[in-house]
Amino acid sequence: MSIDNFIKSGVLVKQDSSKDEITDLFKIVERDLEDSSQTEISDDWQFGIAYNAALKLANVLVRASGYRVKGQGHHMNTFAMIPLILGAHKKDDSDYLDACRRKRNIVEYDSVGGATAEDVKELREFVQEFQKEVLTWLSKNQKK
Repeated sequence: MSIDNFIKSGVLVKQDSSKDEITDLFKIVERDLEDSSQTEISDDWQFGIAYNAALKLANVLVRASGYRVKGQGHHMNTFAMIPLILGAHKKDDSDYLDACRRKRNIVEYDSVGGATAEDVKELREFVQEFQKEVLTWLSKNQKK
């Protein structure tokens, strides 16, 4: 699906962001990366916190591009925007985060023990790399 199709479907609306909004989202990412490393909490919860950091980074891309995702399926649609903003080569990243979304839904709403320490490690490492990519993209694409 294209950005225009997302807009036509009502999932995406044009809406400018601010430097403060983007800064605040990055602060959430930093907090969540730190909190997701706390081994005193369950792997499920660590995973959920790391997932939130990934979601905020995807949201930075959307918001800094001048859009807002709305409505049902917000997380899924936010992740679907990644290859539309960064390029088709990021489709695998979008798919990975969508799989994380499904796992996070299970451990948050349905059952205990669905996330492992390895899942947490993999997601945290992904988020750290994704954060670098988002920062690089911002430095090249932010409005002057």
